[in-house]
Amino acid sequence: MVIKSLIARWLPQHSFARNIAILTGGTAFAQGLMALSLPILTRLYSPEDFNLLAVYMSIVALITVASCLRLNVAIPLPESNSDAMNLLALSCAATGVVTIGLAALIVLMPDTLVGLLQQPELKPYLWMIPMGVCFASLYNALQFWASRKKNFKLVTQTRVTRAVGGAGTQLGFGATTPSPFGLLLGHMIYSGMGVGGLARAVWRQDRALLSKITLRAMSRNLKTQRRFPLYSVPEALFNYGGGQIPILIIAAIAVGPEAGFLMLAVRALSIPMALVGSSVAQVYLAEAPQKLRDGTLALFTRKTIFSLLKSGAPPLLAVGVASPFLFPYIFGDEWARAGTIVAWMTPSILLQFVTSPISTVLHITGRLGTAMTLQAFGFVVRVGAVLAMAQISEGWTVEAFAVASALFYGAYITLIFNILKNTFTMPGRAAP
Repeated sequence: MVIKSLIARWLPQHSFARNIAILTGGTAFAQGLMALSLPILTRLYSPEDFNLLAVYMSIVALITVASCLRLNVAIPLPESNSDAMNLLALSCAATGVVTIGLAALIVLMPDTLVGLLQQPELKPYLWMIPMGVCFASLYNALQFWASRKKNFKLVTQTRVTRAVGGAGTQLGFGATTPSPFGLLLGHMIYSGMGVGGLARAVWRQDRALLSKITLRAMSRNLKTQRRFPLYSVPEALFNYGGGQIPILIIAAIAVGPEAGFLMLAVRALSIPMALVGSSVAQVYLAEAPQKLRDGTLALFTRKTIFSLLKSGAPPLLAVGVASPFLFPYIFGDEWARAGTIVAWMTPSILLQFVTSPISTVLHITGRLGTAMTLQAFGFVVRVGAVLAMAQISEGWTVEAFAVASALFYGAYITLIFNILKNTFTMPGRAAP
Protein backbone atom coordinates (compact mmCIF):
# COMPACT_ATOMS: atom_id res chain seq x y z
CA MET A 1 0.00 0.00 0.00
CA VAL A 2 2.87 2.36 0.79
CA ILE A 3 4.43 1.72 -2.64
CA LYS A 4 1.11 2.28 -4.38
CA SER A 5 0.56 5.55 -2.53
CA LEU A 6 4.04 6.75 -3.48
CA ILE A 7 3.43 5.89 -7.14
CA ALA A 8 0.09 7.68 -7.05
CA ARG A 9 1.73 10.72 -5.47
CA TRP A 10 4.69 11.02 -7.81
CA LEU A 11 3.06 9.67 -10.95
CA PRO A 12 -0.59 10.80 -11.01
CA GLN A 13 -3.17 8.75 -12.86
CA HIS A 14 -3.06 9.28 -16.67
CA SER A 15 -0.01 11.59 -16.40
CA PHE A 16 2.56 11.64 -19.20
CA ALA A 17 5.30 10.32 -16.89
CA ARG A 18 3.08 7.57 -15.48
CA ASN A 19 2.09 6.37 -18.94
CA ILE A 20 5.74 6.28 -20.02
CA ALA A 21 6.62 4.41 -16.82
CA ILE A 22 3.96 1.78 -17.52
CA LEU A 23 5.18 1.23 -21.07
CA THR A 24 8.86 1.34 -20.14
CA GLY A 25 8.49 -1.19 -17.32
CA GLY A 26 7.18 -3.98 -19.53
CA THR A 27 9.34 -2.93 -22.43
CA ALA A 28 12.41 -3.17 -20.18
CA PHE A 29 11.64 -6.83 -19.55
CA ALA A 30 10.98 -7.49 -23.23
CA GLN A 31 14.15 -5.74 -24.38
CA GLY A 32 16.16 -7.32 -21.59
CA LEU A 33 15.06 -10.76 -22.72
CA MET A 34 15.95 -10.01 -26.33
CA ALA A 35 19.29 -8.50 -25.33
CA LEU A 36 20.17 -11.56 -23.24
CA SER A 37 19.23 -13.85 -26.11
CA LEU A 38 21.55 -12.14 -28.62
CA PRO A 39 24.88 -13.55 -27.31
CA ILE A 40 23.32 -17.02 -27.40
CA LEU A 41 21.81 -16.57 -30.85
CA THR A 42 25.14 -15.41 -32.32
CA ARG A 43 26.66 -18.68 -31.16
CA LEU A 44 23.78 -20.83 -32.41
CA TYR A 45 23.49 -19.14 -35.82
CA SER A 46 26.16 -18.00 -38.26
CA PRO A 47 26.68 -14.43 -39.55
CA GLU A 48 25.36 -15.71 -42.90
CA ASP A 49 22.11 -16.72 -41.18
CA PHE A 50 21.81 -13.24 -39.71
CA ASN A 51 22.54 -11.78 -43.12
CA LEU A 52 19.42 -13.51 -44.48
CA LEU A 53 17.43 -12.36 -41.44
CA ALA A 54 18.54 -8.78 -42.16
CA VAL A 55 17.20 -9.06 -45.72
CA TYR A 56 13.89 -10.53 -44.55
CA MET A 57 13.43 -7.91 -41.82
CA SER A 58 14.21 -5.07 -44.22
CA ILE A 59 11.62 -6.25 -46.75
CA VAL A 60 8.92 -6.76 -44.11
CA ALA A 61 9.61 -3.40 -42.46
CA LEU A 62 9.60 -1.53 -45.76
CA ILE A 63 6.22 -2.95 -46.82
CA THR A 64 4.61 -2.86 -43.38
CA VAL A 65 5.17 0.86 -42.92
CA ALA A 66 2.82 1.64 -45.84
CA SER A 67 0.46 -1.34 -45.75
CA CYS A 68 -2.18 0.49 -43.67
CA LEU A 69 -1.95 3.52 -46.00
CA ARG A 70 -0.69 5.29 -42.84
CA LEU A 71 -4.29 5.60 -41.68
CA ASN A 72 -3.20 3.78 -38.51
CA VAL A 73 -1.19 6.88 -37.55
CA ALA A 74 -4.38 8.94 -37.83
CA ILE A 75 -6.34 6.76 -35.38
CA PRO A 76 -5.50 8.87 -32.27
CA LEU A 77 -6.36 12.18 -33.98
CA PRO A 78 -10.21 12.40 -34.40
CA GLU A 79 -12.23 13.67 -31.46
CA SER A 80 -14.92 11.07 -32.20
CA ASN A 81 -14.29 7.44 -31.24
CA SER A 82 -16.56 6.27 -34.05
CA ASP A 83 -14.40 8.07 -36.60
CA ALA A 84 -11.29 6.51 -35.08
CA MET A 85 -12.89 3.06 -35.24
CA ASN A 86 -13.60 3.53 -38.94
CA LEU A 87 -9.94 4.46 -39.45
CA LEU A 88 -8.99 1.25 -37.68
CA ALA A 89 -11.28 -0.67 -40.05
CA LEU A 90 -9.71 1.07 -43.05
CA SER A 91 -6.22 0.20 -41.80
CA CYS A 92 -7.12 -3.48 -41.46
CA ALA A 93 -8.81 -3.56 -44.87
CA ALA A 94 -5.77 -2.01 -46.55
CA THR A 95 -3.56 -4.58 -44.81
CA GLY A 96 -5.68 -7.39 -46.23
CA VAL A 97 -5.35 -6.06 -49.79
CA VAL A 98 -1.56 -5.66 -49.47
CA THR A 99 -1.17 -9.15 -47.99
CA ILE A 100 -3.14 -10.78 -50.81
CA GLY A 101 -1.17 -8.83 -53.42
CA LEU A 102 2.15 -9.88 -51.88
CA ALA A 103 1.11 -13.51 -51.71
CA ALA A 104 0.10 -13.47 -55.38
CA LEU A 105 3.40 -11.86 -56.36
CA ILE A 106 5.40 -14.49 -54.51
CA VAL A 107 3.41 -17.37 -56.03
CA LEU A 108 3.69 -16.01 -59.57
CA MET A 109 7.31 -14.84 -59.71
CA PRO A 110 9.50 -16.17 -56.86
CA ASP A 111 12.62 -16.55 -59.02
CA THR A 112 12.39 -12.97 -60.24
CA LEU A 113 12.16 -11.67 -56.68
CA VAL A 114 15.16 -13.57 -55.31
CA GLY A 115 17.11 -12.68 -58.44
CA LEU A 116 16.37 -8.99 -57.96
CA LEU A 117 17.56 -9.21 -54.36
CA GLN A 118 20.49 -11.46 -55.30
CA GLN A 119 19.49 -13.69 -52.39
CA PRO A 120 18.71 -17.18 -53.76
CA GLU A 121 18.84 -18.57 -50.20
CA LEU A 122 15.69 -16.58 -49.42
CA LYS A 123 13.47 -18.49 -51.87
CA PRO A 124 12.28 -21.22 -49.43
CA TYR A 125 11.23 -18.53 -46.99
CA LEU A 126 9.41 -16.12 -49.29
CA TRP A 127 6.05 -17.29 -47.93
CA MET A 128 6.95 -15.71 -44.59
CA ILE A 129 7.02 -12.21 -46.08
CA PRO A 130 3.25 -11.67 -46.60
CA MET A 131 2.51 -13.31 -43.27
CA GLY A 132 5.05 -11.15 -41.47
CA VAL A 133 3.67 -8.02 -43.13
CA CYS A 134 0.09 -8.95 -42.24
CA PHE A 135 0.89 -9.69 -38.58
CA ALA A 136 3.03 -6.57 -38.10
CA SER A 137 0.50 -4.29 -39.81
CA LEU A 138 -2.45 -5.53 -37.76
CA TYR A 139 -0.43 -5.15 -34.58
CA ASN A 140 0.50 -1.58 -35.48
CA ALA A 141 -3.10 -0.60 -36.23
CA LEU A 142 -4.46 -2.16 -33.04
CA GLN A 143 -1.64 -0.64 -31.00
CA PHE A 144 -2.59 2.84 -32.18
CA TRP A 145 -6.16 2.16 -31.09
CA ALA A 146 -4.93 1.04 -27.65
CA SER A 147 -2.85 4.22 -27.42
CA ARG A 148 -5.89 6.33 -28.25
CA LYS A 149 -7.76 4.62 -25.42
CA LYS A 150 -4.67 5.09 -23.20
CA ASN A 151 -4.61 1.35 -22.56
CA PHE A 152 -0.84 1.36 -22.11
CA LYS A 153 -0.87 -1.56 -19.71
CA LEU A 154 -2.20 -3.83 -22.46
CA VAL A 155 0.38 -2.52 -24.95
CA THR A 156 3.08 -3.34 -22.39
CA GLN A 157 1.75 -6.88 -21.97
CA THR A 158 1.82 -7.47 -25.72
CA ARG A 159 5.42 -6.28 -25.92
CA VAL A 160 6.41 -8.85 -23.32
CA THR A 161 4.46 -11.55 -25.17
CA ARG A 162 6.15 -10.67 -28.46
CA ALA A 163 9.62 -10.82 -26.94
CA VAL A 164 9.00 -14.17 -25.29
CA GLY A 165 7.47 -15.70 -28.41
CA GLY A 166 10.05 -14.36 -30.84
CA ALA A 167 13.19 -14.98 -28.81
CA GLY A 168 11.91 -18.33 -27.56
CA THR A 169 11.29 -19.57 -31.10
CA GLN A 170 14.72 -18.46 -32.32
CA LEU A 171 16.47 -20.04 -29.34
CA GLY A 172 14.48 -23.26 -29.61
CA PHE A 173 15.24 -23.80 -33.29
CA GLY A 174 18.84 -22.68 -32.83
CA ALA A 175 19.40 -25.29 -30.13
CA THR A 176 17.82 -28.12 -32.12
CA THR A 177 17.99 -27.42 -35.85
CA PRO A 178 19.96 -24.19 -36.46
CA SER A 179 19.22 -22.68 -39.86
CA PRO A 180 17.91 -19.35 -41.21
CA PHE A 181 14.40 -20.80 -40.86
CA GLY A 182 14.52 -20.50 -37.07
CA LEU A 183 15.61 -16.86 -37.14
CA LEU A 184 12.99 -15.85 -39.72
CA LEU A 185 10.19 -17.81 -38.07
CA GLY A 186 11.02 -16.24 -34.73
CA HIS A 187 10.73 -12.76 -36.22
CA MET A 188 7.45 -13.65 -37.94
CA ILE A 189 6.03 -14.93 -34.65
CA TYR A 190 7.29 -11.79 -32.92
CA SER A 191 5.36 -9.71 -35.46
CA GLY A 192 2.12 -11.57 -34.79
CA MET A 193 2.18 -12.05 -31.04
CA GLY A 194 -0.08 -9.54 -29.33
CA VAL A 195 -2.55 -9.17 -32.18
CA GLY A 196 -5.01 -11.49 -30.49
CA GLY A 197 -4.82 -9.70 -27.14
CA LEU A 198 -5.31 -6.27 -28.67
CA ALA A 199 -8.21 -7.51 -30.82
CA ARG A 200 -9.89 -9.12 -27.78
CA ALA A 201 -9.64 -5.82 -25.91
CA VAL A 202 -11.44 -4.05 -28.76
CA TRP A 203 -14.18 -6.69 -28.72
CA ARG A 204 -14.63 -6.56 -24.94
CA GLN A 205 -14.29 -2.83 -24.32
CA ASP A 206 -15.35 -1.13 -27.54
CA ARG A 207 -17.77 -3.62 -29.09
CA ALA A 208 -20.49 -0.99 -29.39
CA LEU A 209 -18.28 1.09 -31.65
CA LEU A 210 -17.96 -1.77 -34.14
CA SER A 211 -21.55 -1.11 -35.22
CA LYS A 212 -20.42 2.38 -36.27
CA ILE A 213 -18.25 0.90 -39.01
CA THR A 214 -20.00 1.52 -42.32
CA LEU A 215 -18.86 2.02 -45.88
CA ARG A 216 -20.16 5.56 -45.79
CA ALA A 217 -18.30 6.39 -42.57
CA MET A 218 -15.13 4.74 -43.85
CA SER A 219 -15.35 6.72 -47.08
CA ARG A 220 -15.91 9.96 -45.17
CA ASN A 221 -12.94 9.35 -42.88
CA LEU A 222 -10.74 8.35 -45.79
CA LYS A 223 -11.59 11.67 -47.43
CA THR A 224 -11.01 13.60 -44.20
CA GLN A 225 -7.65 11.93 -43.58
CA ARG A 226 -6.61 11.70 -47.24
CA ARG A 227 -3.39 13.57 -46.49
CA PHE A 228 -2.04 10.43 -44.85
CA PRO A 229 -2.27 8.17 -47.94
CA LEU A 230 -1.22 11.06 -50.20
CA TYR A 231 1.68 12.44 -48.20
CA SER A 232 2.48 10.13 -45.28
CA VAL A 233 2.75 6.94 -47.36
CA PRO A 234 5.48 8.39 -49.61
CA GLU A 235 7.08 9.93 -46.52
CA ALA A 236 7.14 6.58 -44.71
CA LEU A 237 8.46 4.75 -47.77
CA PHE A 238 11.23 7.33 -48.13
CA ASN A 239 11.97 7.05 -44.40
CA TYR A 240 12.11 3.27 -44.18
CA GLY A 241 13.56 2.99 -47.67
CA GLY A 242 16.44 5.19 -46.58
CA GLY A 243 17.11 2.81 -43.71
CA GLN A 244 16.26 -0.57 -45.25
CA ILE A 245 17.23 -0.33 -48.93
CA PRO A 246 20.90 0.32 -48.04
CA ILE A 247 20.83 -2.93 -46.06
CA LEU A 248 19.45 -4.78 -49.10
CA ILE A 249 22.13 -3.17 -51.31
CA ILE A 250 24.89 -4.06 -48.85
CA ALA A 251 23.61 -7.64 -48.61
CA ALA A 252 23.59 -7.91 -52.41
CA ILE A 253 27.03 -6.46 -53.17
CA ALA A 254 29.19 -6.98 -50.10
CA VAL A 255 31.72 -9.76 -49.78
CA GLY A 256 30.74 -11.60 -46.64
CA PRO A 257 27.77 -11.12 -44.29
CA GLU A 258 28.09 -7.34 -43.89
CA ALA A 259 24.32 -6.92 -43.63
CA GLY A 260 24.28 -9.43 -40.78
CA PHE A 261 26.98 -7.50 -38.94
CA LEU A 262 25.10 -4.26 -39.52
CA MET A 263 21.85 -5.75 -38.26
CA LEU A 264 23.47 -6.97 -35.03
CA ALA A 265 25.09 -3.57 -34.53
CA VAL A 266 21.81 -1.73 -35.02
CA ARG A 267 19.92 -4.14 -32.76
CA ALA A 268 22.48 -3.65 -29.99
CA LEU A 269 22.28 0.13 -30.30
CA SER A 270 18.50 0.14 -30.63
CA ILE A 271 17.83 -1.39 -27.23
CA PRO A 272 17.70 2.02 -25.48
CA MET A 273 15.54 3.33 -28.35
CA ALA A 274 13.13 0.41 -28.06
CA LEU A 275 13.17 0.64 -24.27
CA VAL A 276 12.53 4.35 -23.81
CA GLY A 277 12.03 5.89 -27.26
CA SER A 278 9.15 3.70 -28.39
CA SER A 279 7.35 4.21 -25.08
CA VAL A 280 7.77 7.98 -25.32
CA ALA A 281 6.56 7.90 -28.92
CA GLN A 282 3.45 5.94 -27.97
CA VAL A 283 2.50 8.32 -25.17
CA TYR A 284 3.54 11.43 -27.11
CA LEU A 285 1.18 10.60 -29.95
CA ALA A 286 -1.65 9.99 -27.50
CA GLU A 287 -1.07 13.30 -25.68
CA ALA A 288 0.02 15.62 -28.51
CA PRO A 289 -3.36 16.22 -30.24
CA GLN A 290 -4.80 17.65 -27.02
CA LYS A 291 -1.63 19.70 -26.44
CA LEU A 292 -2.11 21.17 -29.91
CA ARG A 293 -5.69 22.10 -29.10
CA ASP A 294 -4.50 23.66 -25.81
CA GLY A 295 -1.76 25.65 -27.55
CA THR A 296 1.04 23.96 -25.54
CA LEU A 297 2.41 21.54 -28.16
CA ALA A 298 5.66 23.43 -28.76
CA LEU A 299 6.61 23.50 -25.07
CA PHE A 300 5.53 19.88 -24.62
CA THR A 301 7.67 18.75 -27.57
CA ARG A 302 10.76 20.66 -26.43
CA LYS A 303 10.56 19.11 -22.98
CA THR A 304 10.23 15.67 -24.53
CA ILE A 305 13.29 16.22 -26.75
CA PHE A 306 15.52 17.33 -23.89
CA SER A 307 14.32 14.48 -21.67
CA LEU A 308 15.19 11.99 -24.40
CA LEU A 309 18.62 13.55 -24.89
CA LYS A 310 19.34 13.47 -21.18
CA SER A 311 18.30 9.84 -20.79
CA GLY A 312 19.69 8.48 -24.07
CA ALA A 313 23.04 10.13 -24.65
CA PRO A 314 25.09 8.61 -21.78
CA PRO A 315 24.23 4.91 -22.39
CA LEU A 316 24.44 5.18 -26.17
CA LEU A 317 27.81 6.93 -26.12
CA ALA A 318 29.12 4.40 -23.61
CA VAL A 319 28.03 1.52 -25.84
CA GLY A 320 29.59 3.18 -28.87
CA VAL A 321 32.98 3.58 -27.20
CA ALA A 322 33.10 0.12 -25.62
CA SER A 323 31.64 -2.03 -28.41
CA PRO A 324 34.77 -2.50 -30.57
CA PHE A 325 36.47 -4.04 -27.53
CA LEU A 326 33.54 -5.94 -25.99
CA PHE A 327 31.73 -7.43 -29.00
CA PRO A 328 34.21 -10.30 -29.59
CA TYR A 329 33.82 -11.39 -25.96
CA ILE A 330 30.05 -11.00 -25.76
CA PHE A 331 29.01 -12.34 -29.16
CA GLY A 332 32.02 -14.38 -30.30
CA ASP A 333 35.19 -13.63 -32.24
CA GLU A 334 33.50 -13.79 -35.65
CA TRP A 335 31.30 -10.82 -34.67
CA ALA A 336 34.16 -8.36 -34.06
CA ARG A 337 33.24 -6.45 -37.21
CA ALA A 338 29.80 -5.68 -35.72
CA GLY A 339 31.48 -3.94 -32.78
CA THR A 340 33.33 -1.61 -35.14
CA ILE A 341 30.09 -0.84 -36.97
CA VAL A 342 28.46 0.08 -33.63
CA ALA A 343 31.07 2.81 -33.13
CA TRP A 344 30.32 4.24 -36.58
CA MET A 345 26.53 4.05 -36.09
CA THR A 346 26.40 5.61 -32.60
CA PRO A 347 25.99 9.28 -33.69
CA SER A 348 23.12 8.48 -36.07
CA ILE A 349 21.36 6.21 -33.56
CA LEU A 350 21.61 8.88 -30.86
CA LEU A 351 20.08 11.50 -33.15
CA GLN A 352 17.40 9.01 -34.24
CA PHE A 353 16.67 8.21 -30.59
CA VAL A 354 15.93 11.88 -29.92
CA THR A 355 14.07 12.57 -33.17
CA SER A 356 11.89 9.54 -33.91
CA PRO A 357 9.58 9.63 -30.86
CA ILE A 358 8.48 13.20 -31.64
CA SER A 359 8.58 12.96 -35.43
CA THR A 360 4.78 12.78 -35.52
CA VAL A 361 4.75 16.49 -34.62
CA LEU A 362 4.87 17.10 -38.38
CA HIS A 363 1.70 15.03 -38.84
CA ILE A 364 -0.10 16.56 -35.88
CA THR A 365 0.58 20.11 -37.07
CA GLY A 366 -0.54 19.28 -40.61
CA ARG A 367 2.92 19.51 -42.21
CA LEU A 368 2.69 16.24 -44.11
CA GLY A 369 4.18 17.78 -47.24
CA THR A 370 7.21 18.97 -45.26
CA ALA A 371 7.58 15.53 -43.69
CA MET A 372 7.49 13.85 -47.10
CA THR A 373 10.10 16.24 -48.52
CA LEU A 374 12.37 15.69 -45.53
CA GLN A 375 12.18 11.90 -45.84
CA ALA A 376 12.83 12.11 -49.58
CA PHE A 377 15.98 14.05 -48.75
CA GLY A 378 16.97 11.35 -46.24
CA PHE A 379 16.35 8.61 -48.78
CA VAL A 380 18.53 10.28 -51.41
CA VAL A 381 21.33 10.99 -48.93
CA ARG A 382 21.50 7.50 -47.42
CA VAL A 383 20.90 5.37 -50.50
CA GLY A 384 23.04 7.68 -52.60
CA ALA A 385 25.93 7.45 -50.14
CA VAL A 386 25.85 3.64 -50.21
CA LEU A 387 25.65 3.45 -54.00
CA ALA A 388 28.43 6.01 -54.42
CA MET A 389 30.71 4.22 -51.97
CA ALA A 390 29.98 0.89 -53.66
CA GLN A 391 31.61 2.33 -56.79
CA ILE A 392 34.68 3.43 -54.83
CA SER A 393 35.20 0.72 -52.21
CA GLU A 394 32.63 -1.96 -51.35
CA GLY A 395 34.32 -2.50 -47.99
CA TRP A 396 33.27 0.96 -46.77
CA THR A 397 29.58 0.95 -47.71
CA VAL A 398 28.46 0.43 -44.10
CA GLU A 399 30.58 3.35 -42.91
CA ALA A 400 29.12 5.54 -45.67
CA PHE A 401 25.62 4.57 -44.56
CA ALA A 402 26.45 5.48 -40.94
CA VAL A 403 27.76 8.95 -41.83
CA ALA A 404 24.87 9.70 -44.18
CA SER A 405 22.34 8.61 -41.53
CA ALA A 406 23.90 10.96 -38.97
CA LEU A 407 23.69 13.85 -41.44
CA PHE A 408 20.02 13.10 -42.15
CA TYR A 409 18.92 12.90 -38.51
CA GLY A 410 20.92 16.03 -37.72
CA ALA A 411 18.94 17.85 -40.41
CA TYR A 412 15.71 16.30 -39.07
CA ILE A 413 16.12 17.56 -35.50
CA THR A 414 17.17 21.00 -36.79
CA LEU A 415 13.99 21.26 -38.86
CA ILE A 416 11.80 20.27 -35.91
CA PHE A 417 13.40 22.93 -33.70
CA ASN A 418 12.87 25.55 -36.41
CA ILE A 419 9.21 24.56 -36.79
CA LEU A 420 8.65 24.74 -33.04
CA LYS A 421 10.40 28.10 -32.88
CA ASN A 422 8.05 29.57 -35.46
CA THR A 423 4.86 27.82 -34.35
CA PHE A 424 2.31 29.78 -32.36
CA THR A 425 -0.89 27.80 -31.97
CA MET A 426 -4.18 28.83 -30.48
CA PRO A 427 -6.41 26.39 -28.61
CA GLY A 428 -8.49 24.45 -31.08
CA ARG A 429 -6.40 25.53 -34.09
CA ALA A 430 -3.72 23.58 -35.92
CA ALA A 431 -0.43 25.19 -36.74
CA PRO A 432 -0.23 26.64 -40.22
